[in-house]
Amino acid sequence: MGRYSGTRIRKKSLLPKTKRVVDAYTTTIYARIPERNDDLHLIATEGDRLDNLAFQFYGDASLWWYLAKANKLTDINVPNGTQLRIPSSVR
Repeated sequence: MGRYSGTRIRKKSLLPKTKRVVDAYTTTIYARIPERNDDLHLIATEGDRLDNLAFQFYGDASLWWYLAKANKLTDINVPNGTQLRIPSSVR
């Protein structure tokens, strides 16, 4: 699952008077990640980061955004003591 796989691209003029056309990307809206019985739950410790956790649980650090979405986080750094849900699989 790619982070931008659902992002639509539309053609758009760079300036109204030019004929130059560029790609314009729309905002990507991700679906809610449903909770499952086999999801893992853990408490973050000092220095935990979502990219490291994504690599540990999914084998791919670039999936940090998926953990951020599942836990309603906006930063890759996780505050110490934060309860995290690790979805059992990446869709």
